[in-house]
Amino acid sequence: MMVPLALLVLGAVAAAMAPRLLTRSAWLDHEPVLALWIWQCVVVAVLMCCGLAMALSAAAASEAVRGNVFAPAPQGVVEAYALSAHGPWAGAVAVALACGAVWTAVMLTREVYRARTRRRQRRAELLVRAPLLPGETPSTDRLVVLEGDRPSAWWLAGSTPQLVITTAALRRLKGRQLDAVLAHEQGHARARHDWLLHCAGALAGGFPQVPVFAAFRDQVHRLVEMAADDAASRRFGRLTTALALVELNEERGSFGPCPTQLAEVPERVDRLLAPAPRLPVSRRLRLTAAAALVPVIPVLVAFVPALRVLG
Repeated sequence: MMVPLALLVLGAVAAAMAPRLLTRSAWLDHEPVLALWIWQCVVVAVLMCCGLAMALSAAAASEAVRGNVFAPAPQGVVEAYALSAHGPWAGAVAVALACGAVWTAVMLTREVYRARTRRRQRRAELLVRAPLLPGETPSTDRLVVLEGDRPSAWWLAGSTPQLVITTAALRRLKGRQLDAVLAHEQGHARARHDWLLHCAGALAGGFPQVPVFAAFRDQVHRLVEMAADDAASRRFGRLTTALALVELNEERGSFGPCPTQLAEVPERVDRLLAPAPRLPVSRRLRLTAAAALVPVIPVLVAFVPALRVLG
C-alpha cells in the first residue's frame, strides 16, 4: 500500500512546487506556446497521480475492483503490491478521490454549460444588432460588423464560429492593423484556446485551494493572449500588432495609472515592441520532450512493484 501513498505525496509536491518554479521562469513569456504545453503536462501529471492512487486504493479495499484492475497480471505482480495488507483507510481514500473525480466532471460540465449559454446569448444579441438578410444563412467564416462607439473585436466560438468587429475598430485600425487583429482572433480559434480556458476554469473553480490549478487558470489567460499575439506578429509584424492593441484598448483605460481588468495589455505591447530572443530550437525541443515525460512519472511510480517482479 505504499504506492498509493507515494502517488499522493508526488501529486501534492507537484501541485505545491510547480507553480512556484514555473512562475519564476521569465523565459515562459517568450515562448507562450511551449509554456502552455508545460503547464498542461504538469496538470495532467497531478491528475494522473490522483487517478492512479484512486485505482490502487480501490483495488486494496475491494476484491471485485482488484480483479478488474489486475485482471491480466500474474499472481506475483498482485502480491508485489501487498494489497491484502491494506489499512482501514484505503476505502476512505478511494472514495474521497472518486468524489474528487466526480466533482471535477461536474465543474467541467458546468463550465461548458455556462460558456454555451453565454454564446447563445451573444448570438441572440448579434441577430438583433446585425440581422441576417433575406435568404442569407450563417457561415463558418462569416465576419460580422456591428455599429459601436467603442473599438472592439472578438471571436465567437461554437458550431458556427463568427468573427465580430465594431465600426469604431474599423475606423481606428489603419491598414495592416486590422489584418493583425483578425489574425490574433483566428489564432485563438485555430488553437482552440476556449477549451483550454474551460478546463483551467473548471479545475480552479472546483479546487480553489490547490495551488497548481489556480496558477494554471491565471497563467492560461495571459499565455493564450501572448500566443495569439505571436501568431499575428509572425504574419504582420510586431510593430503593427502592438499598434493594433493600443488602438483597440486605449479608450478602455488600459494604459492609465490605475489597473483595470485589461492591465496585461501594456505588458503585451511592451513584449511586442521589445521582444526578448527566443530559445534555441534545440532547447525548445528538449523542453517539449521533457514536459511530455512529466505525466509518465506517475505511471512509472505506479508500476515499480510490477516492474521489479517482471524484471
